[in-house]
Amino acid sequence: MTARARGSSKDDSDREWCVLGIDPGTASTGYGVVVETASGDYELLACGVIRTTPEQPMHLRLREIFFDIQNLIREFQPNEVAVEELFFGRNVTTAISVGQARGAALLAAALSDLPLVEYTPATIKQALTGYGNADKHQMKAMVRQLLDLDEAPHPDDAADGVAIALCHLQTGRFNALVAEA
Repeated sequence: MTARARGSSKDDSDREWCVLGIDPGTASTGYGVVVETASGDYELLACGVIRTTPEQPMHLRLREIFFDIQNLIREFQPNEVAVEELFFGRNVTTAISVGQARGAALLAAALSDLPLVEYTPATIKQALTGYGNADKHQMKAMVRQLLDLDEAPHPDDAADGVAIALCHLQTGRFNALVAEA
């Protein structure tokens, strides 16, 4: 389930702040664990997807998502969890399904007593690229650049989870600068 970035571990002494980013979905929930180091750099600890199959009853799929997120929280001990807000398009069935997966993620964070923040897709794109309508290619390029990776995380859902974590770290950095001004 977990892909680790080169040379990373949750015990790095340079670790300052850790965020678990989650891109919820019932078939594929993407996640990324990113730390901001004491020197202000970002480091990818892990990313991947939690996959469930449509043959499983929904309650079992949600249980799997919930338990896997709890395991990520136990393993990486993030300071906060960031989740993509529900984007309601034209497909109501998909929106309900994603909403259920979000609920599993929110509950896992709540039961771990972790602060949780939510971001719209446009806010995530704006924070990373400076443009709220950025496409997947632009987002992956910025994720790769911010983390100094040879290639962007994949699959797309994993890259989205990483982007959500980076968005939260970028937003926190910006808010701290504004507070100091």
